[in-house]
Amino acid sequence: MSRPAPPLQLSLQQADARHRSVLTRAFVRRCLQAALNAPAELAVRIVDAEEGRALNRDFRVKDYATNVLTFDYSAQPMVMADLVLCAPVVEQEAQQQGRSLQAHYAHLLVHGALHAQGWDHEDDDEAADMQALETLILATLGVDDPYAGN
Repeated sequence: MSRPAPPLQLSLQQADARHRSVLTRAFVRRCLQAALNAPAELAVRIVDAEEGRALNRDFRVKDYATNVLTFDYSAQPMVMADLVLCAPVVEQEAQQQGRSLQAHYAHLLVHGALHAQGWDHEDDDEAADMQALETLILATLGVDDPYAGN
C-alpha cells in the first residue's frame, strides 16, 4: 500500500523552456512527492548554461554549469528549497548515459528533493545510502536504476 503524498506547494519556472513538454507540472510534482517525507514548499527553476554556470560559480565556487543545484532553507517541520536544473547539462548527460530526457530529469528531481531533506553524498557510505534510496524512489516512478552499470 502506498503512502499518501505529502502536501507540496510547487513553483515551476522554466527560464530555459526547451524541455517544457517533458517537464510538465504534473510530472515534476509526481517526482518530488515520491521523494518527500514531509510537507514542502519547493521552487524548481529550469535554466540555461549561462545562469547555471553563474549560480554554481557564485554559490559553490565552481566555474561550470552543473546538472542540479539545491538551495535548502529548512527541512523541518516543512521542507523549503529551490532546485535549479540546467537544461543543456541535463540533456547532454541523458544523451551520454543513453537515458531518456524524462528519466534523467526524474532522477535529478528526486536527487535534489533528497538534498533538500538533508541527504548528502560527501563520503562513500552517504553516497551509497543516497543512491540506494534514489533507486527505490525512481522504481516507484517506473524509472530504471540510474546507477546500474556505473
